[in-house]
Amino acid sequence: MSGFIMALGTLQHDHPFEHLIDTLRCEKYEERRYFNPQKLSDARYEKLPFCMRVLLESAIRKCDRFYVKTEDVTNILDWQTQQNQAEVPFLPARVLLQDFTGIPAMVDLAAMRDALAKQGVDPNLVNPKCPTDLIVDHSLQIDYSKCAIQTPPTPVDDRSPAGRSSSRGSSSNTQCGGHRLGQRGGCSKASCSDAPSGRTPSVQIENTPLLCPFHLQPVSEPETMIRNQELELNRNKERLQFFKWCSKAFKNVNVVPPDIGAVHQVNLEYLCQVVQEEEGFIYPDSVVGTDSHTTMINGLGILGWGVGGIESEAVMLGQPVSLTLPQVIGCKLVGSIHPLATSIDIVLGITKYLRQAGISGKFVEFFGPGVSQLSAPDRTTIANMCPEYNATISFFPVDDITLEHFKHTICSKEKLVVLEDYLKAVKLFRSYDDQSEEPQYTEVIEMNLSSIVPHISGPKRPQDRVAITCMKEDFINCLNEKVGFKGFHVSKEKQGTLIPFLHEGAEYSLAHGSVVIAAIISCTNNCNPSVMLAAGLLAKKAVEAGLSVKPYIRTSLVPGSGTVTHYLNTSGVLPFLKKLGFEVVGYGCATCVGNTAPLPESVVDAIKQGDLVACGVLSGNRHLEGRLCDCVRANYLASPPLVVAYAIAGTISIDLEMEPLGVNSEGKDVYLRDIWPSKEEVHHTEENIVIASMFKELRSKMGKGNMFWNVLDSAESALFPWDPKSTYIHCPPFFSKLSNEVCSPQSIDSAHALLFLGDKVTTDHISPAGSIARVSPAARYLQNKRLTPREFNSYGARRGNDAVMTRGTFASIKLQNRLIGKTGPKTLHIPSGQMLDVFDAAERYQRDGVPLIILAGKEYGSGSSRDWAAKGPSLLGVRAVIAESFEKIHKNHLVGMGIAPLQFLPGQNADSLELCGKERFTINFPQELTPRQQLTVETSTGKSFSVVALLENELDMVFFRNGGILKYVARSLQQ
Repeated sequence: MSGFIMALGTLQHDHPFEHLIDTLRCEKYEERRYFNPQKLSDARYEKLPFCMRVLLESAIRKCDRFYVKTEDVTNILDWQTQQNQAEVPFLPARVLLQDFTGIPAMVDLAAMRDALAKQGVDPNLVNPKCPTDLIVDHSLQIDYSKCAIQTPPTPVDDRSPAGRSSSRGSSSNTQCGGHRLGQRGGCSKASCSDAPSGRTPSVQIENTPLLCPFHLQPVSEPETMIRNQELELNRNKERLQFFKWCSKAFKNVNVVPPDIGAVHQVNLEYLCQVVQEEEGFIYPDSVVGTDSHTTMINGLGILGWGVGGIESEAVMLGQPVSLTLPQVIGCKLVGSIHPLATSIDIVLGITKYLRQAGISGKFVEFFGPGVSQLSAPDRTTIANMCPEYNATISFFPVDDITLEHFKHTICSKEKLVVLEDYLKAVKLFRSYDDQSEEPQYTEVIEMNLSSIVPHISGPKRPQDRVAITCMKEDFINCLNEKVGFKGFHVSKEKQGTLIPFLHEGAEYSLAHGSVVIAAIISCTNNCNPSVMLAAGLLAKKAVEAGLSVKPYIRTSLVPGSGTVTHYLNTSGVLPFLKKLGFEVVGYGCATCVGNTAPLPESVVDAIKQGDLVACGVLSGNRHLEGRLCDCVRANYLASPPLVVAYAIAGTISIDLEMEPLGVNSEGKDVYLRDIWPSKEEVHHTEENIVIASMFKELRSKMGKGNMFWNVLDSAESALFPWDPKSTYIHCPPFFSKLSNEVCSPQSIDSAHALLFLGDKVTTDHISPAGSIARVSPAARYLQNKRLTPREFNSYGARRGNDAVMTRGTFASIKLQNRLIGKTGPKTLHIPSGQMLDVFDAAERYQRDGVPLIILAGKEYGSGSSRDWAAKGPSLLGVRAVIAESFEKIHKNHLVGMGIAPLQFLPGQNADSLELCGKERFTINFPQELTPRQQLTVETSTGKSFSVVALLENELDMVFFRNGGILKYVARSLQQ
């Protein structure tokens, strides 16, 4: 890595583009140096899309003739002819990790230190070369919530956090604050004297005691978040100690403690700079991250996208991201936004349109007069969804609206002046008034904003959008259709099934379409004050109109950060959200990753009794079937105000335009149009609430951490002291057979198929992030470690333990394996004919020295980026995956772990080749393997067919020959 530019202030000798260094001078600030691409005096620069200009600047600045060559700069400048052809490296300004994917990355680096130390190499050499931020945000679980009333599991002992909480209350008929349990709302503090200036609440907001889900004992309402956080911190203490060790042991690592905010929210509010500065040099901010929401940052004119955990580790250690110069689609926005449409409606409209446009793997850049109608939060919301239409990024160049946003958030006056002057100097500032500034795009598509009306998305996929006016009809169609991406195949005679049940002593009934989960969560929406305030204003009007939410519906509000709570509270709408059951239960990822509290037992029983298609409504961007809760089959994505609206309605099967949401105390019908806040109301509230002081205050809190973190003990050593008793942190075996020499690719001889899978196998199927089933190989392992099921935590929380994660690989209850012909985490051990858990079968194959492959269909590895979706199969002994197509990031992950991604030839698949999956497969790799080379697969039945090795470039070849990125980096440090 000697050729790498480690510091900008001290350039390497004979930098090939030293002549492009310019100086930014102004009497308002000290002068700064920068690389000015305009000094190339090449007319092609100003015709480049703005996102390509950022790539070009990075290549110029980082050019060292080793990782980045002068021809890479030339290729980017010649983007018009080189797109989709030339491979170029990209070295971002920083790396962003969330804790679920960050912990395995840091554990791998700690293990690499151990491996190199054993070979006499200084372990302190193992440090991120690229600044790395790790945000602890994905471990929150909802243990306490507004309607956590259910049959409790076996009580825990008094040493547990839940056990300690028992002293706070008594039996279920105990009163708290003078009010009976089970009521929504609570004692009023919203008197006229306490109301915000100019507001006179017409409805008294009461305070309801909260119940511990394990003891049915009351916990005072202000402690909901505190109690969830306390349990989070205690159950994850080992992980947090490891993170704190990382923050001290590794250079260039910044750890943001838990309970500060969700990763994408912290990235937007705290970490983003737009323009970075280092030792007198300034340059554009850019980032790669392991969270699928990393693309959100493009809404602020910062280039960034999601990569796999394995790739992120390589970038951390100084390796560039390699990408084929992408096509850039110009998305021109015209027209005016519909009054009822929120940013999420615009997001879902663009999602569906771009998915149909076939822009997979391409960059999207927005321009046109409609862009000026979108606030900076609107833009980040739109940019966030680009993984759902398979674009790499959705980029909004910096303009006046972006600058105005930064006046209220992160920038000092001097920084704003520097930022604006620099971006204008290098032509990275966008003005929509000057048509001469229009870049040349690969293709231009146009969207009329006035054509977008409110939609929700579901019941199983984010691309299946339905206008709210058509929801009732569409849901009935879903009941009628055969089981598939939209269908549930419920017979007509059973579609009217109504199941009565008791809850809190009152009788209710459930039907097909009944809403049982309504969650406003941190994904997608909570970065956007307008939609969150719209939800709050709608809740206020609903309460004032006498509407309510049925108490059995699992409602929750999990903001992305304290910023959201701050402006909801300051605007006076938070008490009204609480009244409807949407109270803040904590910060981080919860419902969207399966960390919701169980539904009341009576609700579950009713759903099972009627075999009902119950519904969840959430304001996220992930809702795969069964992800929220096993018994909730239909899940819909909606904007926060529509989440509130459907919670009030209590059903998805409603025409919100023609049917009332409910009836007030006077018996009058109340319609959605009666309580929907106008854009003017929302805009006025946003302008008066989302102000600079709010962001500055919360940014200050981020820097202080929390008391638990500040007093947490951690080791003071270069090598991590692995605890053999730990079930959270375990030294992985990736470097156990690390040699100094690189071997040629080894052929796969007489392999068995571990699994025979169909289309759209997601990373949720391959490596679940939710709870650990009580009957599973991972559960057996943890029980052998003397843990009870209540202590299992989730797979996501245990990603630092390879023994758990390997056992959790392919542990999804939704896995459809053609070798056994039914759904579940099982497979056929072909030699014995036994049906076993996938881990147990793989373990038996490895013991017998049998290599393994996986057969799959289209879009293998789609969904959230997860490194364990490649690491797990690798440790199971999988050598290759043969599929019709792969999701790009997951395909890169497989290469990064030394697994060969092999693609059937066009028009061929396992069925057309008449493969049954029980054959033995031999795949010969030539000694001189080349990118995208065709290989021959021979089977034990005498058949042979060709596949394409999806090793796209020389860097892929290097990683594959080394057995993966980790071994490649470790070998480079040995030299």
